[in-house]
Amino acid sequence: MPQDSKISLVVADVDGTLVTEQKVLTDEAQAAVHALHDRGIRFAVTSGRPPRGMAMLIDPLKLDSPIGGFNGGIYVQPDMSILKANPLPADVARQAFDLLLERGLDVWVYAGTDWFITRPDAPHVAREAWTVKFDATVVKDLRQHLDAPAKIVGVSDDHDLVRRSAAEARQAFGERASAAPSQPYYLDITSRNANKGAVVEFLAQHFKVPLPEIATIGDQANDVLMFKKSGVSIAMGNAPDDVKSQATFVTDSYNDEGFAKAMRRFVLG
Repeated sequence: MPQDSKISLVVADVDGTLVTEQKVLTDEAQAAVHALHDRGIRFAVTSGRPPRGMAMLIDPLKLDSPIGGFNGGIYVQPDMSILKANPLPADVARQAFDLLLERGLDVWVYAGTDWFITRPDAPHVAREAWTVKFDATVVKDLRQHLDAPAKIVGVSDDHDLVRRSAAEARQAFGERASAAPSQPYYLDITSRNANKGAVVEFLAQHFKVPLPEIATIGDQANDVLMFKKSGVSIAMGNAPDDVKSQATFVTDSYNDEGFAKAMRRFVLG
């Protein structure tokens, strides 16, 4: 980091970045965040996860900043009270739902504080429930929950299908929605105002911090939008090459303390 660079806020992605492949928040990662606090540098998290799915980070990291759930689809305080919501418009939600089904992806809907699915044995459901620490609600018809969802997710282990569907969704919705993979097997569709670039702008305004004084760190294509808004951006070592190419720095993998090393090398100095 250049000697004259000042970082006042760090915004971190969660999965693939702050936690390991096994969804563990390591002692090193916790120590790095505490060191940021000690230096007077604010720390915030944003993720495609629902807010409740990040609750386990609040105490160990001593979080006191707004949490950007659903990639900015909703902002909550650490006590889970809602600051701001950016739901998908109903017409876009129905179009997105149909597009994902037609392409053969499994579909999940997040609305309010709930997660709705149709098949509890579908791929990644059990893993996601373990990750976010709450269970999905099983319903017969997801269309009943499309009036103002926070996020619609297309799920498939065909990673190329996820990428193609993301490109098709972006073409179909244009400026009406944001569509980007949050993991190789998840395609997140949210409001156009719900993306990680908008999260950085929201936090900058909330804390009155200039964008050049913000550092961002992530590992997936949906993190590139926040890279573009911040003064310093850091890609994880496990990120795809096209994500790494758009970051200021590249750190080690999430399984090799990449987050903690990035904070020491590029933020704390």
